[in-house]
Amino acid sequence: TGYTPDPVAFALDFFGLDLDVYWYGVIITAGIALGAYVVASLAQERAVRTWLAEVPVAVRRQPLSRLSLSEDVEATLTGHGMTTVGELLLWWGAEPERLGLKAAAREQLAERMLAHTSIRPDWVHRPPWYQWSTNHVWSGLFWSLLLAVIGARLYHVLTPSPSNMLTTEDYFANPLQLINVRRGGLGIYGGIAGGALGLALYALRNRISALRWADLAVIGLSLGQFVGRWGNFVNQELYGRPTDLPWAVTIEQPLPGSGYEAFSRFHPAFLYESLWNLGVFLGLWFLNRRYRDQLFPGELMAAYLVAYAAGRMLLETVRLDSNMVTVAGLDVALPTATLVSLAVALVMILWVVFRRVRSR
Repeated sequence: TGYTPDPVAFALDFFGLDLDVYWYGVIITAGIALGAYVVASLAQERAVRTWLAEVPVAVRRQPLSRLSLSEDVEATLTGHGMTTVGELLLWWGAEPERLGLKAAAREQLAERMLAHTSIRPDWVHRPPWYQWSTNHVWSGLFWSLLLAVIGARLYHVLTPSPSNMLTTEDYFANPLQLINVRRGGLGIYGGIAGGALGLALYALRNRISALRWADLAVIGLSLGQFVGRWGNFVNQELYGRPTDLPWAVTIEQPLPGSGYEAFSRFHPAFLYESLWNLGVFLGLWFLNRRYRDQLFPGELMAAYLVAYAAGRMLLETVRLDSNMVTVAGLDVALPTATLVSLAVALVMILWVVFRRVRSR
């Protein structure tokens, strides 16, 4: 259609200053929120499955009256939808804020549950389904996002795009440019590495399985990437070679010095990656639904990394703005992202094969 959107979504009057809010940030935030919501939903499903497997039906069906709670505590629990011991145990371990109890009432409730002969102490102190508390999503998201942004920026600084007009040496010569993300420059592989480190640190601190959570995180990540890549459309970036295809995207100001300044219609590389990520999300969703009991911890994560790496290598064949590196011993330059993708895919495939062979 030739349509090119305005990158500014709206302006805010911030203490007398006009502050522009860009569509890119809005779209990225929407992708993060949607991905986190999906991960929280999947975690809640796993919490319920673990609870069903651990707590016998006879215990789950017991009424709250069996615990001999005070009238006000029982009334509060009933008002929040807790009518059986089973429901109480589930949300006590998975989402305790659902109980609507203050600290003193929670202590009383813990004492009564520990005194109940049908309730195992570990169901009170640290239930197995605590591993899948949705609180981990929202608490761990801060650490993952913080380190993801740092990792994404560091990746870009070390492998800057030609259009950025700054080299790695320029960044370190002017430290303020290191944090000037409004000029662009966030590399997805650095973001994935930083986010994984944040998840690992959070998991270690809370004594939960980082690999099992990574399996769920990549499902939300792939969906978030599907949405977030449309921010590149608004910014008129991440496009490929000139083309006359019906779905070509119009670029008002092509990269200076690229040799394509006379062209205005280009491959929408952002769209290709967005659709690829949608396919990855659907594939991971299917694997999680169909084979989650047969998969080793971390194999969904590996499947995501291999699938994304394959798509990224294909995408680099049409992109214009890629950091290039000369392969040692060969008179050829390849996109850095292609080499990183190849390395990531090979490492993940070998890791999965090694674990499978060893398990036999």
